[in-house]
Amino acid sequence: MANPREEEATVYLEKHKIMDLMENLTSMLLFHRPQNPREFLIEQLKLLKHCQQSGGSGPNLFNISNLDSVLGILDPTNQKYITFAQYKHALTMLGIKDFNECPEGVNEDRISHETFRREAKDGLQRSSATFAQL
Repeated sequence: MANPREEEATVYLEKHKIMDLMENLTSMLLFHRPQNPREFLIEQLKLLKHCQQSGGSGPNLFNISNLDSVLGILDPTNQKYITFAQYKHALTMLGIKDFNECPEGVNEDRISHETFRREAKDGLQRSSATFAQL
């Protein structure tokens, strides 16, 4: 059982998404492995601040070509769709915790590449949003 001070700290960290911010910054740092990590982190924080103020998208490790690569693995015969199970598994593996459980095509078990890209892009953006929009 946590003491009141620990509970207060946990609430603070969750409210301000501090742990998410640290996880995202660490991921970016390990992915890019810059020569000057401190300067890189400062630049990432400046970018996040700018995105918060402008309502833009924050930095993300995955882009459309990465999502296309995932689709190439899931749909090697290029049928232009994947199953719902593949959709769900791929989004989970990309680190997306909160995603649309009823995407277009779910009833037919045929999620189009376009739908997957859109849902993945939106989910990645939500996952990397370590700030509240102004």
